[in-house]
Amino acid sequence: MSPRLEPGDVAPDFTLPDADGNDVSLSGHRGRKVIVYFYPAALTPGCTKQACDFTDNLELLADQGYDVIGVSPDKPEKLAKFREKESLKVTLVGDPGKETMEAYGAFGEKKLYGKTVTGVIRSTVVVDEEGKVERALYNVKATGHVAKLIKDMGLASE
Repeated sequence: MSPRLEPGDVAPDFTLPDADGNDVSLSGHRGRKVIVYFYPAALTPGCTKQACDFTDNLELLADQGYDVIGVSPDKPEKLAKFREKESLKVTLVGDPGKETMEAYGAFGEKKLYGKTVTGVIRSTVVVDEEGKVERALYNVKATGHVAKLIKDMGLASE
């Protein structure tokens, strides 16, 4: 299993294809904060809920200077289907080789229904304007995670 990132670490740069097959790079977002979240599969219930929660809060996050990139092992065609079906506004990129997921510590052994399996570890990494890790959260829940993240980062409007 790859080591997990810690606050202060340099976030590994990546260039991955988005739902339209265009390359998206972390370094292309310098000067803005980026929430990079890793999820197991497009078009599954938990991942759909999480992507919809990010989409519903995208305006709030963007107003606070954050971009959102969702990373899964899916191919661009499946990501496009996911985006269309759920009217998603977040940037979705595919990492079929899982190199980026491994670099972020978001792929490896995890518990699933009491069994140890190897797969995508649902994770969220917040990267600052300089490309450094601000916070790294692993084994997050699909439901309620976005609201908790917004609250913990002090972005919630009271």
